[in-house]
Amino acid sequence: MMHPGVEVRRTCVTANGLSVTQAAQILGVDRRTLSNLLNGRSGISAEMAVRLEKVFGTSAKGWMQRQLEYDYAQVMLRASKITLEPFSAADTEEKGK
Repeated sequence: MMHPGVEVRRTCVTANGLSVTQAAQILGVDRRTLSNLLNGRSGISAEMAVRLEKVFGTSAKGWMQRQLEYDYAQVMLRASKITLEPFSAADTEEKGK
């Protein structure tokens, strides 16, 4: 699954002929902050989603959904390494006796 930052680069920055520096200024964020997002080193925060919506007319909720789907896909790639047992209140009560 593609990191949502790649889509931000394509649909917001490149499509509008902007440099990363220009886009960062328009969005009111530090260039490094935007660069980290565009290069998949950070995710889309709720605040960034709102900034993208206000500046580029894209849906903040849509960006948040893309980020959630990406994060979920990433954790599912390693879910088998998370070894936990289902919780049972009965087990807790047995141990307390």
